[in-house]
Amino acid sequence: MELKSKLMDESAVKRALKRISFEIEEKNKGFSNVCLIGIKRRGVSLAQMIADFVRQNEDVALPVGSVDIAGYRDDREKNDSGTCGDAEVGFDITGKDVILVDDVIHKGRTVRAAMDAVLSLGRPSTIQLAVLIDRGHRELPIRPDYVGKNIPTSSAETVIVKVPEFDGETGVEIYR
Repeated sequence: MELKSKLMDESAVKRALKRISFEIEEKNKGFSNVCLIGIKRRGVSLAQMIADFVRQNEDVALPVGSVDIAGYRDDREKNDSGTCGDAEVGFDITGKDVILVDDVIHKGRTVRAAMDAVLSLGRPSTIQLAVLIDRGHRELPIRPDYVGKNIPTSSAETVIVKVPEFDGETGVEIYR
């Protein structure tokens, strides 16, 4: 893959996540019923960044969990173990406003699988979606509630979100 351009640096990513946290607060009339669930891998890091911002600026500790959607995908071969993927959610989501957090939304299949994973854990009041990057090309009728940046792409391009835990830096790049 060849780097086409760097779309967002660390400060741009932080600004986008800060704006998303304000939008979450506004839409949900505060954070009292909100929890964050990151979609593994990079969605978990972004969910934690949002939670850290809320804790620092609003003095509210949002519960943060994670789901691995591998076993819920409809476009990949099922594994033979019968397991549907791991969830690390140490709180009850029943009746909560669950904010699913992911790095990039493309076709919508990851989000559909994540909704199935969340619903296997309980019955939330709402499931909302926050993504850092919306690159279009949906195959399913799924639309994020909170978007850091819309980036029109071609099918031949790849958008990579970098987070310190996995990449040693924060940013967004597009490759062809």
